[in-house]
Amino acid sequence: MKKFIALLVLISTPVIAEDWNSNPNNWNNNPSKFKNTPNNWDNNPSNWKNSPNNFANPRIIRDNSGNPSGYAVPKEDGGINFFDQDGSRKGYLPAR
Repeated sequence: MKKFIALLVLISTPVIAEDWNSNPNNWNNNPSKFKNTPNNWDNNPSNWKNSPNNFANPRIIRDNSGNPSGYAVPKEDGGINFFDQDGSRKGYLPAR
């Protein structure tokens, strides 16, 4: 019975990221933080730095056919926010 209870505790315990910088619960990674939203001009799809029309733009993410599928915006802390072409945040790469 003790083994079953210990196993149940392990299974029901939420997994916590070893690195707080990578954790989605870290405010720096939160999609609600203004610096992580498309409302911030740095992240906005209308910003020329995020435009696929900007020739040889290093922020543009392309699919296997070379079509633009999104853009990556460097964060002040060294991380990166990833957005689709409509400006919806799709993920992040934490600072290391």
